Amino acid sequence: MIENSYKILRLFPAELSHSLTIKLLKLNIFTKNLKDHVSLHQHLFGLDFNNPIGLAAGFDKNAEVVSPLLSLGFGFVEIGTVTPLPQIGNKKPRIFRLFEEQAVINHLGFNNRGVEYVKAKLSRLNLNNLSNGVVGINIGKNLNTKNAIDDYCLCFEDLGKLAHYTTINVSSPNTPGLRDLQNRKNLEKLIKNLQNRKETNTELKSKPLLLKISPDLDDQQLRDIALISLANGIEGLIISNTTIDRPNSLMSKAKNLSGGLSGKPLFKKSTRVLKKIYALTNGSIPIIGVGGISNGEDCYQKIKSGASLVQLYTALVFKGPKLINHIKRELIFCLKTDGFKNIKEAIGKDV
Repeated sequence: MIENSYKILRLFPAELSHSLTIKLLKLNIFTKNLKDHVSLHQHLFGLDFNNPIGLAAGFDKNAEVVSPLLSLGFGFVEIGTVTPLPQIGNKKPRIFRLFEEQAVINHLGFNNRGVEYVKAKLSRLNLNNLSNGVVGINIGKNLNTKNAIDDYCLCFEDLGKLAHYTTINVSSPNTPGLRDLQNRKNLEKLIKNLQNRKETNTELKSKPLLLKISPDLDDQQLRDIALISLANGIEGLIISNTTIDRPNSLMSKAKNLSGGLSGKPLFKKSTRVLKKIYALTNGSIPIIGVGGISNGEDCYQKIKSGASLVQLYTALVFKGPKLINHIKRELIFCLKTDGFKNIKEAIGKDV
């Protein structure tokens, strides 16, 4: 049903289309996918991933359709971004499709229903029995907060124990000042505070902390992030969030609107950053590669560039959920062609 309806949903304005998709998924009428091929299985962060294809944060902001999404074939789903207090986000319209480039510009601004709502949703999910997938929680700060660190710590303490892993989002371009948290001094202070909470809370001790970064960082900033992550026990990196850059190749009318650009035009840039971070960390921190994946070959290129797992979102807007299993089939073919028995053998081979 959803495979056919996504083409109709694309006729509606972008944000309305998204809301209707969430309502459709809530019907939970989708058949659970067949067992994934053994070559796609991995054990990372102390977790078993049946396949490396994840849904990026931003789709299921409020943990409303986790099980239906896993049933579509994802190996893991990342919900959020969640902030302590509910917030409506930036003024509408704030999502723009660039059809010519198969890209999206979003200026959402962490619109979500807040920690208490998401806590209730996650509490109803028995994560220990979600054998068909892994669930991550992506956390951020409220727009008008006085102390960003307090916001992240509150989210982590309230939600971290209810998810398999937690992602620190300091890289969205749509909340003023948020990306300043990527600067060395600010980032180190934030991570140390979160790690202290983790060490003093038995329910959080075993929960991996991941960091999601921007593709717009310079080489010195990337070196700083690599060193901080290594020194402060960050268990995974997500590369990358959306970009504020606008490539000259963009043709769509919406190309210069404010917000973060995702989709195909982000692929090369985010993959370059992925390679750099993999080299800077000597492959010692697992990386989730995000940005512009639209087929199995893109996915394979991310993996060979240093990603252990990948996430996608924008490509689903243009190709629908059938893309998930299509990517898995292509990825299995790529692995076999290159003589790899398991995906972990291909990680970083191009670096």
